[in-house]
Amino acid sequence: MTTRPDINTTLDLLRIEIEHRNPAQPEFHQAIHEVLETLAPVVAERPEYAEPGLIERLCEPERQVIFRVPWQDDHGRVHVNRGFRVEFNSALGPYKGGLRFHPSVNLGIIKFLGFEQVFKNALTGLGIGGGKGGSDFDPHGRSDAEVMRFCQSFMTELYRHIGEHTDVPAGDIGVGSREIGYLFGQYRRITNRWEAGVLTGKGQGWGGSLIRPEATGYGNVLFAGAMLRERGEDLEGQTAVVSGSGNVAIYTIEKLTELGANPLTCSDSSGYVIDEKGVDVALLKQVKEVERGRIGTYAERRGASARFVPGGRVWEVPADIALPSATQNELDENDAATLVRNGVKAVSEGANMPVTLEAVHLLQRAGVAFGPGKAANAGGVAVSALEMAQNHARTSWTAQRVQDELSHIMNDIHTTCHETAERYGSPGDYVTGANIAAFERVADSMLAQGVI
Repeated sequence: MTTRPDINTTLDLLRIEIEHRNPAQPEFHQAIHEVLETLAPVVAERPEYAEPGLIERLCEPERQVIFRVPWQDDHGRVHVNRGFRVEFNSALGPYKGGLRFHPSVNLGIIKFLGFEQVFKNALTGLGIGGGKGGSDFDPHGRSDAEVMRFCQSFMTELYRHIGEHTDVPAGDIGVGSREIGYLFGQYRRITNRWEAGVLTGKGQGWGGSLIRPEATGYGNVLFAGAMLRERGEDLEGQTAVVSGSGNVAIYTIEKLTELGANPLTCSDSSGYVIDEKGVDVALLKQVKEVERGRIGTYAERRGASARFVPGGRVWEVPADIALPSATQNELDENDAATLVRNGVKAVSEGANMPVTLEAVHLLQRAGVAFGPGKAANAGGVAVSALEMAQNHARTSWTAQRVQDELSHIMNDIHTTCHETAERYGSPGDYVTGANIAAFERVADSMLAQGVI
C-alpha cells in the first residue's frame, strides 16, 4: 500500500521532536522509532489518527514518578537507591507492568518498557493499560533480610500510586516471588487492606495464579510455533538457541522440550552453555533458581554433552529457531547475520526489545519469521491479567484452565498480527502487524474518551 509522503514526513518529524524532548534515553528513542516507522499505512487509511495531538499523547506518559529509596544493609550501613514508576497509558484499563530491580535501571529504560507494555497489553485483548517501574537496586548477592528492607522502603513510597483499579505492578528482572511477597506484605501493612489484585506474580497460596511463573516463556514458544505453522512447519524436531537463564529462559526451554524441540543453549553474563543432548531443565533450575549460581556450574555437573563457552555469544550456535530471553539489545546486526548464515528460520523475542532495530531489518530482509516482544512475550502479562480476574472473584483456576487460556490468547495474538499485516500490505511482517493492531485498539479508546 502506498502512503502520502507527508504522513511519513510528519511521523519522522514527530520522532525527532520526541527524541529532543527526552534526551539521553536511547532505549526509549529506539522503541518510539520502531513503532512510528510502521504507522504510516494506518494513519493514511484512518484520517482521525492524524488528529493533532493523538500520537503525541500516546508517546507521552500520563505520569512519571521518581523517588528516593533509603535502606540499611546487614551491617547497619545506609544505602540510597532511586525508584521509578511510569504510568504510561490507561485508555484500556488500569496501568499494568512489571518492576525491574537492576543496576542498569534508569528513567529512559523504564519509559521504553512502559511504552512497549502499552502495545503488548493491548494485543492481549484484555482490559489493561500499560506501565512499568523499578529501581537501580541490585538484589544479587544481598541477603533475604536486605532485600526485605529494600522492598519495604520501596513500597512505602510506591503504595500511594498503585491499586487494583489504578496501577497493578508485577515482577520483572530481579523481582521474583520473594520480592513480590515482601512488597505485598508492606502494602498490606500500610493500607490495612487485603487487596490481592494490587500486585501479580504472588505466591500460589496467597492469591497467585498457577502457570504465572511459566507464562512468558511458554507463551513465547507458542508464538514461535504459530509462526512456523504459518510456514507449513512445527516445533517438533527443531533445534533452538535460547539466551538467558532466568525465569523466561528456563520456561522457554521447558516448553520447547515438551513440544519436541531441542533447546541447545542457555547463558548468563559470564558466557553460555551448549548442550548437544538438550538443556536439562531440572539441573538448570537447581543451579540458577535454588543455588543462584553461574551457568558454568551447569556444564560442570551435566557431563560430556555440555560445554561452557566463557564470554561467548550464544548466537554463534547453529539452530533452526532463536529465542532471545535475557535483556534488551542483546542480539545485534552481526549476530543476526550469523543466524542467517546458519539457516535460522524464526526468531522470537522472549525478552523486551532484545533485538536491535538494525538486526530486525536484516532478519526481515532475509525472510526470517520475526516475532516482536510486544506480541511474542505477552503471555506473562496475559496470565497476570488472569491472576487479577481470579483475585476479583476470590477463586483459583486449575493449571489446565490457565494453560488453555494462555494458548488461546497467544494464538489470537498471532492471528491478529498476521491478519493486520496482510490488511495493510505487509504480509508476514509481524512487527507491522503487532504495532498497527495495538495502536488501533489504544488510539480508538483515546479518541472515544476525549483529550485527557
